[in-house]
Amino acid sequence: MIDQKQLRQWGRQVIDIEKTALDNLYQYVDSDAFGQACELILQCKGKVIVMGMGKSGHIGNKISATLASTGTPAFFVHPGEASHGDLGALAKNDIILAISNSGESSEILTLLPVIQRMGVPVIAITGKPESNMARLSKLHLCIEVPEEACPLGLAPTSSTTATLVMGDALAVALLQAKGFTRDDFALSHPGGSLGRKLLLKVSDVMHQGNDVPQVNSKVCITESLYEISNKGLGMTAVTDDSGKLVGIFTDGDLRRVIDAEKNLRTTAIADVMTPNCITISADILAAQALQIMDEKSINGLIVVDGNQQPVGALNMLDMVKAGVI
Repeated sequence: MIDQKQLRQWGRQVIDIEKTALDNLYQYVDSDAFGQACELILQCKGKVIVMGMGKSGHIGNKISATLASTGTPAFFVHPGEASHGDLGALAKNDIILAISNSGESSEILTLLPVIQRMGVPVIAITGKPESNMARLSKLHLCIEVPEEACPLGLAPTSSTTATLVMGDALAVALLQAKGFTRDDFALSHPGGSLGRKLLLKVSDVMHQGNDVPQVNSKVCITESLYEISNKGLGMTAVTDDSGKLVGIFTDGDLRRVIDAEKNLRTTAIADVMTPNCITISADILAAQALQIMDEKSINGLIVVDGNQQPVGALNMLDMVKAGVI
């Protein structure tokens, strides 16, 4: 029978060993080489081409993706494929970020003479400062770890974690040095939930035209309820004769009207509406509209133009459907 306590203990040992490896990483980030690597990449007029074999390649793929999404043009090239034509993607203005824990990856070492002949600088990330990759590169970032979490000392564990964190440290340091903003980030993530939150405007989400619920302030409560029911947003804008917004009537207002035993057919909506309601413009971000609704504890908003006339409406369900929440 499997000893659950023993399994948990082994799991904790892995975490403890990898935490120690990350603590050990501070000294390498504090080195001159880290700052010099950042400066070299910041000055690069081309791309950062990341290379790595095996597990280092998997980590390299993630590092290149993180760099690319945070303002540093980068992509991954498999060293084995590079020897058979993919090195043609390399240009003189590029930088190579070569990853190998041992620093002796033959596939990468084979490429170095060609890369150097092109005058392309190489930043090596290895766990062996005395390795050939470290020695032959322009800069070396050390990710040496005290031990691997694998008890056999064979499967890359602590070393791949340290490499990943070193890559993140580079990417985030570069992001901040470049003044990379949330808007910049959104432009490289247009298809995901992050992009929707950062790029979608109220005009992309709101109901418009005949779908906007609105009634004149002189109509009775019953007529307003028909408009709320037909438009399905749980509210209606209330306007004056010129079309200017003067208030809002919601499902919550209806409950209060019923409690007050108002006559639904004879009471004008102007007498029971919420005046001076919160409004927004169509050109603000949908995420900002969501924040307003959260802060004010309301479920819907009327969108107005410069003349305070309703041009749109939205509620929490619209935010959910748009993926803003």
